[in-house]
Amino acid sequence: MSQIEESSYQNSGDQGEFIKREIRKYLRYWYWFALGILLAIIGAFIYLRYTPKVYSASAKIKILNKTKGLELPSSAFIFNRSNINLENEIEILKSYRIIENVVDRLDLTMRFFEEGSVLTTEINHLPFYILKTISNDSINNGESYRIEVKSRAFEVTPSGTQKTLVFPNFDTTKTEHNLPFELSWNSSTAPKIFIGKTYIVKFAPIASVTRGLKGGVSINMLGKGSDLLQLNYTSQSKAKNERVLNTLIDVFNEDGISDRQDISRRTIDFIDERFNLIERELDSIELGIKDYKEKNNLITLESDAELGISQRTLSEGELFETENQLILLSLLKETLEKPNPNSALLPANIGVNNSSINGLVDNYNALVLERDNLIISAGESNPNVVLLNNRLMDLKANIFASIGSYAKQLEASKAQLMRKNRKFVSQVYSLPGKEKKITDITRQREIKQTLYLFLLQKREEAAINLAITEPSIKVVEYAISGGGPISPNSRSTYLIALVIGLLVPFGVIYASELLDTKIKGREDIMQLNSKVPIVGELPKVKSEQLIFSDPEDNSTQSEAFRILSSNVNYILPVRNDNKGKVIYCTSTIKGEGKTYVSINLSLALSSINKKVLLIGADLRNPQIHTHINQDKHKPGLSNYLHDINFDWRDALISGFEKHPNHQIILSGSIPPNPAHLLTNGRFTKLLEEAKDEYDYIIVDTAPTILVTDTMLISQLADATIYLTRANYTEKNLLKFSKDLSESGKLKNMAYVINSVDASKSYGYGYNYGYNYGYGVKK
Repeated sequence: MSQIEESSYQNSGDQGEFIKREIRKYLRYWYWFALGILLAIIGAFIYLRYTPKVYSASAKIKILNKTKGLELPSSAFIFNRSNINLENEIEILKSYRIIENVVDRLDLTMRFFEEGSVLTTEINHLPFYILKTISNDSINNGESYRIEVKSRAFEVTPSGTQKTLVFPNFDTTKTEHNLPFELSWNSSTAPKIFIGKTYIVKFAPIASVTRGLKGGVSINMLGKGSDLLQLNYTSQSKAKNERVLNTLIDVFNEDGISDRQDISRRTIDFIDERFNLIERELDSIELGIKDYKEKNNLITLESDAELGISQRTLSEGELFETENQLILLSLLKETLEKPNPNSALLPANIGVNNSSINGLVDNYNALVLERDNLIISAGESNPNVVLLNNRLMDLKANIFASIGSYAKQLEASKAQLMRKNRKFVSQVYSLPGKEKKITDITRQREIKQTLYLFLLQKREEAAINLAITEPSIKVVEYAISGGGPISPNSRSTYLIALVIGLLVPFGVIYASELLDTKIKGREDIMQLNSKVPIVGELPKVKSEQLIFSDPEDNSTQSEAFRILSSNVNYILPVRNDNKGKVIYCTSTIKGEGKTYVSINLSLALSSINKKVLLIGADLRNPQIHTHINQDKHKPGLSNYLHDINFDWRDALISGFEKHPNHQIILSGSIPPNPAHLLTNGRFTKLLEEAKDEYDYIIVDTAPTILVTDTMLISQLADATIYLTRANYTEKNLLKFSKDLSESGKLKNMAYVINSVDASKSYGYGYNYGYNYGYGVKK
């Protein structure tokens, strides 16, 4: 295998170990994840149980293009729109005017709620009859009324007051009150399912309800180039959603039909006004003929002027048509000269035989409708509205000019026809002048009658157009509510709860691990100081009590110290002088368990039939006496170091009956100058003499970072066991021990990790509970 492949393999292995270590790190807190998921699921269930359900309804409509609709002979009366602007239609659908009409029609200023033990839900209607007695315009402030159904009465409590009104027999009409509604129930006794239930009636101003509904209705286009719109509305009531959308569709359709019927209505109104005028003129002509004939005794015309009369009649017909056109032009001009002509539609196709004038009138009406629709959606100050007004003024001027030009042409034709008519009259000069007068009057009557019949025909056409006006929309799909609520979504809620249940414990554990600066096990020490070996990991116990008092003890803790004693032998130097080995037990700070480890290590070595001497060299804070129930001031090492006549053998004690090869020298009285005593040469003498009598001398020394006592005697040791404690020793303190090892201040140093939790040692903790051997003690 090449170096590159070997390096890649090692990196892959390290990465795999890192992943497994990280997984194990979080799996040891599996119960927190399980608890988090359980609490999250319970929270999601409670949220779903007590959160109001929101339902959605949708409807689809198609905006119709009227250029494809039915065309009558008088098609100019039909509303014409060649292009559909869906954005404008959406704005009209959501306009305040349309929404307010919906609110007023459905009476949405009054809402109903059913009060539960925890949740208050909106409902479509009450189980009993309610009649609102105030108009929507009179509702200025939001008010609510609480209605409790008792066995034989209604109890109504207005909001903001503590006064409760009681209405017996479920009828408010028989009791004086100032409530804005009347309640009644057909039965004098409420059904059992309603007794004890509470309902709330809320009133809100029409303006606020309209604004709320306007914001609640959403309208979307179904694809590019489509004439279809989708309407959506959500609330706590399915029935209310459908009512709102269906009513909105109806109101919008009626509004569009009404817009297209305006031209027909205005044409009918115009013709009705002319009917009255022509009827009066016809009555006057008929009375004039009658009076003239009675006065002049005229009955028939002269038969001898038949040829001249026929020619004159032909000329008079042409003259009649010309005068008829002049009258129609006069009527059209009168309409244009009325106040605010720019805001009114012009009568179209009333019989003027001039295509230019008819085309201008059609264009004028089309611009008026376009401007009115734009005002609805954009307002009167929109630049496009101003532009359309200017175009209307220009078009009006063109119409006036066309009327004037055509009138001059007709006047010229009339003059020519009158000259021809005078010629024909001269041919029949023998006709009595009175008969001529009769003819003139008759001609005027015929003109009025013809005009009357013509306007009557146009009125019928306009009425037909008004009656058969097509709808502005096609309902593709009336409002339909979905089966389940859109909010809260149970599947999404439980999924989010599951994620939260996992993330919260993960985040807490990650944060705690990130902020935790204490060592956990072997991995932490190896990362900071890989050159110093680790000779033991001692399992965590509830209390640092002596657990090796019985040499035959096979507990987990005992096995751990046996392993430690074996590992310590491997780091001791090999000598052929058969003298005892000196092992120091020290630590960085107080509380890491060096005394606990010193005693148990000495006992572990003693249990394999080795003579062991345990010396308490921590002269400042001795602790060995607390584990063997001895007096703190019992003569010991300090007495020997201070008194040259004191023999250290006199300080020996046996603290454990089952360990005959184990002896202890306590620290003795606490001296004022421990460092001076340890360096006066007697401690070296003690160790040299003890090496000849014992196989192992275990020395419990002072913490290294607090005092210099251990440093002063460190070179006398064959090996130094440096204690660290899981979840206690700070990682940055290991730098101090690393410096001591690298500088040689501590001789032959090795780490021992105390109080390791096997489930939290990142996989490096040993499980000593194999129960190997006979007579295992539980």
